Amino acid sequence: VQLVESGGGLVHPGGSLRLSCAASGFTFSTYGMSWYRQAPGKERELVATITSHGAGTNYVDSVKGRFTISRDNAKNIVYLQMNSLKPEDTAVYYCKVKRTSRNYWGQGTQVTVSS
Repeated sequence: VQLVESGGGLVHPGGSLRLSCAASGFTFSTYGMSWYRQAPGKERELVATITSHGAGTNYVDSVKGRFTISRDNAKNIVYLQMNSLKPEDTAVYYCKVKRTSRNYWGQGTQVTVSS
C-alpha cells in the first residue's frame, strides 16, 4: 500500500488549496478513505471521510461548509478541496486507508495559512 499526498503550500487567509492523495497497492474503489491533519503540538485529528464509491462523506465541524472531500476511482485519487482557509487550518495533512485492520498513512503535505 502506498499513499502519496500533494498540493500543500503557503496560502493567505481566505484562500484555497486542493490536496491530492494518489493511492496504489490495493483495490482503491473498495475502501473508504480519510483525511487527517496534525498541527504543531497537537494530536492528529480526523478532518473528512468518504465512502468507497463516494456517496457518503463526513467532516469535522470546524471545516464543514469550507472543505470538500471527493475521489476519482478511475485514477485512484482522493481529493480535499479547502476553501476559505483560516490560520487554524495550518497543519500537515495526511490521507489514510484502513485495510485488513491496519492503518496506512501517506507522508503528509504541509498546509500553511498565513498573511
